[in-house]
Order: sequence, then C-alpha cells, then structure tokens
Amino acid sequence: MPRKPTQKRAKATVEAILEAGFICVAERGADDTTTRHIADKAGISVGSLYEYFANKEQIYTAMNQRFVDEVVAMIQPRAAELVRMSIEDMVRNLLEGFRELLSRNNDRYLKSVRSAIRMDSKISYGPVNKILGELVMQHLLHHPENLQVRRIPTMTYIFINGGIFALIRHLSDPSPPISFDELVDGLAVMVGHYVAQERLILAEMAAQPAPAPA
Repeated sequence: MPRKPTQKRAKATVEAILEAGFICVAERGADDTTTRHIADKAGISVGSLYEYFANKEQIYTAMNQRFVDEVVAMIQPRAAELVRMSIEDMVRNLLEGFRELLSRNNDRYLKSVRSAIRMDSKISYGPVNKILGELVMQHLLHHPENLQVRRIPTMTYIFINGGIFALIRHLSDPSPPISFDELVDGLAVMVGHYVAQERLILAEMAAQPAPAPA
C-alpha cells in the first residue's frame, strides 16, 4: 500500500513525482503518459514511485489537488485589495490572475487541466469555490449597496463556475473566436450588468406606492 510522506526526503520525492507528472502531461498528454515516463523524469525508479502512488491516476489526482491549492494561494494575498474594487474590476483582476497561473512554466497547469477535462477526470474545485464565495461575501460588506441583490448564492455559483470553464476553454482553443481581453471584459460586464439591473429593479420596487388599505 502506498505510504504518505512524513520525512523531508520522502516529501521531496513526492514533490519530484508531481513535478515530473506535470512535465510529462504537458509534453505527452495524460493518455500517453505512463508511470515509467514520470519516474524517469523524476529521476527515480518505478518501484520508488509506487511507494507513494499506486498508479498514474493517483498521481493525477494529487496534481489536480496541487493546482487547486495554487489557485487558492493566488487569491488569498489579493483578497484585501479585491474586495475594495468594483465588481467589474474584481472579476477582471481574478481572471487575469487565473490566466497568469495557468500559463506558468509553458502552460503546464493549463495543459494538465485540459487533459483532466478531456479524460473526464474529477477535479475538486471545492476549496476554490469556498474562497471565491467568501470573497463575494466580503465584497458585499464593502459595497453594502449590493447587499439586497437577489439570488446571490445561486448567481455566485453560476458566475464562478461558468467563468472558470470559459477561461479554460478559451485558453485551450488554438484559434479562439475572441481575444482573451474580450472574454475578460465580457464576463466582467455580464456580472456588473446583473448587479446593476438587480439594483434598478429593487429601486423601482421600493418606489412603488404601498397598496391602499382595504
């Protein structure tokens, strides 16, 4: 049974395996990558690899978790600044951050996520949804004029997951029909328009005269 790394040397070996996994997937694709390829790239034997991972699927799961952790780490230090921006600027800033992360090291994360989607591999975006949901709540506290917007949890879920999918889809397309800046601007405008429209509807409802007593 694969063991969890506890000592510094073991943790370094696992890091090397994951790093090698990202490189191999970027070079070969997930389907054509084997544990032998990963072990060779990591500079270890296949037997050493199997001490920590039973198969390449377990390596891919750990790689996906690493990507999610990196997304959270990208957002956390920006949170205090993001919540003070307008909703449109916050969306733009977040999407730019996602693009920078996905494009690191010759698009390593992008190629891995794209392979995971193609293989219908399950990536748990739970921590990302959690921190983005918290970011939205903090943003509302800094912009109380938007606190009355209806269906906030539902629309937050739709915008977050839809935006992530659209971003990955665009960056994975060798000839996208629109530029990345147009995509970012479109998503930011969509979110801003929804909030503005909701505020307008609520203002109109508040301006309506109360019904006359029976």
